[in-house]
Amino acid sequence: MTNESAENTDSLQSLVQLKDHNIALLFSNYLQSLDIPAKLQVSQEQGYVIFCPQDKLNQAKVEFEAFIKQPYADKYQQAAWERGETVTLNSDDFSLLKSFKENFLAHAGFITLVVFSLCWLVFLGSELGWAQQLFNTLQFYPQLSLDAFIADPLRLIGPAFFHFSWLHIVFNTMWWWQLGGSIENTLGKATLVNLLLISAIVSNLGQYLVSGANFGGLSGVVYALVGFVWWFGYLAPERGLSLSKPLVGFLLFWLVLGFVDLLPVNVANTAHLLGLLSGCFLALFTVKVLGISAKK
Repeated sequence: MTNESAENTDSLQSLVQLKDHNIALLFSNYLQSLDIPAKLQVSQEQGYVIFCPQDKLNQAKVEFEAFIKQPYADKYQQAAWERGETVTLNSDDFSLLKSFKENFLAHAGFITLVVFSLCWLVFLGSELGWAQQLFNTLQFYPQLSLDAFIADPLRLIGPAFFHFSWLHIVFNTMWWWQLGGSIENTLGKATLVNLLLISAIVSNLGQYLVSGANFGGLSGVVYALVGFVWWFGYLAPERGLSLSKPLVGFLLFWLVLGFVDLLPVNVANTAHLLGLLSGCFLALFTVKVLGISAKK
């Protein structure tokens, strides 16, 4: 007996109408696992309609309210397995916004999300009129000295969180989410934190020595993530952390364009290069010295 039935539903009450077949089938299976004799019927006008007996209607409504809040829960898929029907929920089964939110959060770990959020909070604050105050707070030391470092050590990494335009922050935070999330999920929070701190300090210090303190952005760290994933994937391919050769080629080409001054914006080229090199070195250190690749 299948879950979709053309049997007479005159003795049953309509419970809910759904547009998506997989969601309707999943919930119908779950109701039947609770001994609620639900029936699923296709209607050209209404989509997929689930019916159940009058005396079970209130219970079924309560179950539906819980189901629609968390349709990915294991117990609903388990009910489908027990009835011999595998149901896979596709991205089309939910709104684009909800699907994007779930995928975004699933890929990014805690550290990835904290840094992503901090960059955007600083940027939105600067767009709302506090740009100069925020830049002065996060700017690298106008005059680097031991006393300045002791007084405000966070300025070593501060410039990484300040961005100057929408294109600047979208590009940087997109790559941070993609690469940082992959690193955090594969190798853990400590590896990503070390990458962030070391690459931010190295790239910021190098850029300061070349051009002074008027710079900002996460791109030095992003290039460190590129270098790390690139070399880690080469040295420890069994961990599944890698970048495709065309993508690496594109990012390296973008780096070269900055140095030959062919880009329409001012680019912190030294920060990019030092970030890339620090990421490559940290990948080599992680695999060859720490032996992280052997850990599962």
